[in-house]
Amino acid sequence: MKLEKGQIVEIKIEKIVYGGEGLGYYNGEFAMFVPMSVPGDILKVEIISLKKSYGRALIKEIITPGAERIKDLNHITFEDFQGCDFGMLDYTAQLKYKKEMVEDVIRRIGKNSEVLIEDTLESPIEKNYRNKVIEPFSFNGQEIITGFFKRKSHDVFQVEDNMLNSVLGNKIITELKNNLNKNKVTVYDEKKHSGILRHVMVRTNSFNEAMLVLIINDTKVSEKIKSILKEVMDKFKEITSTYISLNDRKTNVALGHKNLLIFGEKTIKEDIDNIHFNISPTSFFQINLDQTKRLYSLAISMFENIENKKIVDAYAGTGTIGMILSKKAKKVYSIEIVESAVKDGIQTAKENSIENVQFICGDVNKELGKLIKAEKVDSIILDPPRKGIDEESLINISKVGIEEIVYISCNPSTFARDIEILEREGYKLVRVKPVDMFPQTSHIEVVGRLVKK
Repeated sequence: MKLEKGQIVEIKIEKIVYGGEGLGYYNGEFAMFVPMSVPGDILKVEIISLKKSYGRALIKEIITPGAERIKDLNHITFEDFQGCDFGMLDYTAQLKYKKEMVEDVIRRIGKNSEVLIEDTLESPIEKNYRNKVIEPFSFNGQEIITGFFKRKSHDVFQVEDNMLNSVLGNKIITELKNNLNKNKVTVYDEKKHSGILRHVMVRTNSFNEAMLVLIINDTKVSEKIKSILKEVMDKFKEITSTYISLNDRKTNVALGHKNLLIFGEKTIKEDIDNIHFNISPTSFFQINLDQTKRLYSLAISMFENIENKKIVDAYAGTGTIGMILSKKAKKVYSIEIVESAVKDGIQTAKENSIENVQFICGDVNKELGKLIKAEKVDSIILDPPRKGIDEESLINISKVGIEEIVYISCNPSTFARDIEILEREGYKLVRVKPVDMFPQTSHIEVVGRLVKK
């Protein structure tokens, strides 16, 4: 039987593949990838695309649920689960499949069949863990809404109670929308490049404080917008900082080029390991604080005899992990190419009286070589962006003769690719631990330790 787009077929899901989609075989031979499906599911699915050897389909009906599917069978789509592509799995199963996805890329891309992949470190909080959300504005009829983009589109669907956002963040966004609707503010249209409201960002901290940032398509701040924000701030004593971000460019980047403090403090504070961090609208800060503490503690525990070591924190950003490392290590060298991030790190170290971290602004490739010539460095911790580290940099890191590497990654695929290069250049991967920073999603962090052969 020839398959066609739009056709509805029955299929059983065999497994979850890297990226989080379920895989089943129509008639036992034609591969079909199905988002939001669970191994053991027997489903009616609608085919949405076909290639020579595989297709993609969406769930129309759950005939028999897999054992690891949550009990609510009325929720079947990406939108039903508020954009959470693992929301249909019970939490124990999420942890299991994340470990399997890490193992898959280590074996297949990293070409390492020996290292043991440890069990995934579970998050202490499974929902409402995000301390930062950015939601786009849209119109639903005449109502101003915020939410998420539908899968593979720029159409926004509204979520009344975002399961990942902090409870306080959800309340603030709901109140802001009520005020904007009352005042009939226009919503940005990206095709026409007209309208005011683009995005809302809310950051919260562990002290139950919040920063509200309204991102608008304008070059100045109107009194009307200020008044709306003042009303929201008056209702929530927890809002200690309110900004307007001016973004009048044709861009998919949310925050604008000017972030203007309208009311309250410039920053909100957060604590990790008794180090106080100042967070502004543009600051990078991990979004799941409780699990971040566990991630950093795990990474630091992978260093042997840390008290006697001089350690390089490469791709350091604002130097968060370097400053936490400095409490145990002899000395830390924090290398980062973005000047503003380095300045933020220096300021944080000063405010916390941290004296054994040296901040270096520059390219890791150049600065590491210079540093090694001047100082004996024992170990290095790598925490690069999602794209990982380029081969030249990895070869340069290998050449300087550092004995021990701890590598934190938010992308197991690039982690595996980079590990394969480091092993080729004389290192051995001895530990791999997946860390669940993002429950209800297929995203997974991973920490590994390598030693010089």
